[in-house]
Amino acid sequence: MGEAMKPDGACRGLIVAGPHSGVGKTTVALGLIAAFRRRGLKVQPFKVGPDFIDPGHHTQAAGVISRNLDGWMLTPEANQAIFRRHAASADLALVEGVMGLFDGYDGASEAGSTAQMAKWLGLPALLVVDARAMARSAAALVHGFATFDPDLALAGVLFNRVGSAVHLRYLEQALEFKKDAPSLGGIPRDHELAIPERHLGLTTAQEHPLTPPYLDRLADLMEQNLDLDGLWERLPILNLAAPPVTAAVVGQAGTPAPHLLNAGPVRLGVAQDEAFCFYYPENLEWLEHFGAAIIPFSPLRDPDLPSGLHGLYLGGGYPEMFAGQLAQNRGLLKSLGDQARGGMPIYAECGGLMFLSQEIQDLDWKSHAMAGVLPFRVRMLPRLRALGYREITLTADGLLGPHGTRARGHEFHYSEIISEPDSLGRLYRLADRDGAASRLEGYTQDNVLASYVHLHFGSNPEVARSLVEHCRRFKKC
Repeated sequence: MGEAMKPDGACRGLIVAGPHSGVGKTTVALGLIAAFRRRGLKVQPFKVGPDFIDPGHHTQAAGVISRNLDGWMLTPEANQAIFRRHAASADLALVEGVMGLFDGYDGASEAGSTAQMAKWLGLPALLVVDARAMARSAAALVHGFATFDPDLALAGVLFNRVGSAVHLRYLEQALEFKKDAPSLGGIPRDHELAIPERHLGLTTAQEHPLTPPYLDRLADLMEQNLDLDGLWERLPILNLAAPPVTAAVVGQAGTPAPHLLNAGPVRLGVAQDEAFCFYYPENLEWLEHFGAAIIPFSPLRDPDLPSGLHGLYLGGGYPEMFAGQLAQNRGLLKSLGDQARGGMPIYAECGGLMFLSQEIQDLDWKSHAMAGVLPFRVRMLPRLRALGYREITLTADGLLGPHGTRARGHEFHYSEIISEPDSLGRLYRLADRDGAASRLEGYTQDNVLASYVHLHFGSNPEVARSLVEHCRRFKKC
């Protein structure tokens, strides 16, 4: 390790981007995390967009929790606060981008793009280029990306899936012709390093752990094929001085509201295992901030709910992949139904909604009995059923706040509800990102609220406060 790369109390940063999806951003990001950690640096990872899977892999590689940044669900100030708070204790803040560098909500602006986030955070981009079937044309592509937005800096170019040393030489000769950004190396094709994929993207870190040998291979790949010292020298030292703490500071520890100081904690059960693993870390931190003690449990393995709970949070994940095992855990399913009928506050998102249904019908048309709390069935589809950002507005008082409360989130699933009764309560009015479409959702019964939407509590921390308050009322009763 060169002298310049030794930890010095300062944090440098970069954003890993590509011309389009599928260029290998995640593999490169994981490799960089592993390589810089091998050199004794603490790396704080981040992911742009409403992604749960990539951050899980980041977390395993870095040894610290990866954080989501999002240009639509969260304000610029909230994104900057998350970034500052967690980058402050690191030597390197590494952000994995989303889609192509300039791809956002539409073709008219940078809104929601990796480029926008890079400029909000003051980061240069490492452009990962899939070099298959390309040589001198790479210079034209890089020239376009380097000059498209003069306010965005490129730290350099990394060619991925390079066919040979000769192929890399041609690519680097082409970049020398234009000199828009330096080549920092070329990664050879290695199909064995690919993380398996399925319908919602890569398999999760819970199911496909990144083993030490795998991370060592990734680090070797980067050290042997990437100019790590040259990249490090091109990274800016970040100014992480924080402005005064406001409500936009997601996950920031602080003093609870006065009426909570002597209320005591409430025990909030959170489903966490291979089937239920989609949670924004800030959601759990906001709940803790307002007085919840997070009690993890496994719907796959625990024969009953933890004792003494005052509420439940059932996040998303892959219940359809484990439907048979979930259906066999009859003790926990019965306990969940009993608590729901007893008035316990239960908040469920996507996979949690499926778990609360009567049954899940898989792609082989086999039905698996679930908790039976909500009066409908769910079936899996071979195609995507819904994808996009959503803003919810409460149509009545409920678990997440009073009538009119708004929060933002994201919907992404391959299942649909069938046999849904008209009499079932719907607490959300959903709007798409542009506000054009509107429909009722947010299924509610007794003290249960379930939705396909994954909310980011950082978009409105009051929803976390309200959920904890409902748990506190249940505790008093």
